[in-house]
Amino acid sequence: MTENKSLLIMAGGVSSRMKRSLDTAQISSKTKNIALSVHKSLIPLGKSGKPLLYYLLKNAKAAGYEKIFIITSSENEAFQAFLKNYNLFGLHVLFAIQHLTKGFEKPLGTADALTQAMEQFPELKKNTFTICNGDNLYSVNALSILRKPRKEPHALISFDRSGLEFSNDRISKFAVLSFNKADQLENIIEKPTPDEVEHCRDSKGKIRVSMNCFSFFGASIFSYVKECPIHPQRQEKELPQAVLNFVKENPNQLLAIPVSEHLPDLTAANDIHDFHHFKD
Repeated sequence: MTENKSLLIMAGGVSSRMKRSLDTAQISSKTKNIALSVHKSLIPLGKSGKPLLYYLLKNAKAAGYEKIFIITSSENEAFQAFLKNYNLFGLHVLFAIQHLTKGFEKPLGTADALTQAMEQFPELKKNTFTICNGDNLYSVNALSILRKPRKEPHALISFDRSGLEFSNDRISKFAVLSFNKADQLENIIEKPTPDEVEHCRDSKGKIRVSMNCFSFFGASIFSYVKECPIHPQRQEKELPQAVLNFVKENPNQLLAIPVSEHLPDLTAANDIHDFHHFKD
């Protein structure tokens, strides 16, 4: 396993859930207009007016990452402006572009985003790296954990569901994880039933969920993200499915690392309120 110095941030989506929720959100007209025009990771937050991406990069630097790959759509002028306007903490920031696949009107999902990034930057096929969502503010702790040496070539942060400060309805929709006694991932269950949730409790009685924060060794994960099937309903290639396909064929190769902490999120417009205290 090579030293993990790179973080990939997925910000190529169209922020559809955020934009659908703007009409009923209790936020200013100015913020609504900005949210309609840019990716949600660039929406001004809190008293500082700095976007989530700023804080995510700050945490990445504190966690020891040196190179950042931001995966965006080809229309990334707002991200280019962000790079010019903000201090990037000495990080080397690069863009990977998630191009539309012929015959599709929207990006083809997170597995496709990673595939295109690895094809544009072949170094990722030979190295270990971390990849995460662009609309979650992962902590220094969580990002640091994925840089630590381990025997498994791959890992993910498995969040304690009881540590997440979301509504019960929202939490109940998160994919739950099951793993063996060595905390190596065995299954990812999307939209779990109550019985499935109960069967996934760990040795401490905790329910652990995935929030799309992974560390991969590129050489052995690439074929799985590239060949990930398209979900029949959502019409996307989804990273969790690629991971699950890998785990089924390569048991004991992906470590599920437990973390108990809240994960600030920008799924919907009202989530913007959760960042009101940000001052930096």
